[in-house]
Amino acid sequence: MRVVIGGAHAGKRDAVRAWGGAPRWLEAECLPEAPPPAGDLVIDGWAAWIAAQLEGEADNDRLRARLGQTLETLLAAERRTGVTITLILEEMGRGIVPMSPRQRRLRDLNGWLAQDAAARAAAVYYVWHGLVRRLG
Repeated sequence: MRVVIGGAHAGKRDAVRAWGGAPRWLEAECLPEAPPPAGDLVIDGWAAWIAAQLEGEADNDRLRARLGQTLETLLAAERRTGVTITLILEEMGRGIVPMSPRQRRLRDLNGWLAQDAAARAAAVYYVWHGLVRRLG
């Protein structure tokens, strides 16, 4: 699994497209209904998926555990099929703490997802102003 992270409109999608191939692009909100990957897969839209999950789950630890299980499911699919799965994650806030408790939760959970995904990934890339740097 690869993780590509950076701010909004920083060039993450362009960086992934520049790697070539013809991966399937999928929004994170479609994961439960999505069939197992048949080819390389790029999954985007994690922040929107997390935001939708905030309504149904008040416990951050349970929601983080659910996100971790989703990552484990993706890793298992990758190992089973030999495809490459790339997660595009948005870096949020740059240290700015919003006043809204809901927005703080969203940033916390997004940050934990990024940490948990990076810990599981074979490669992590940071994209800013269209410049790509491999971090790990």
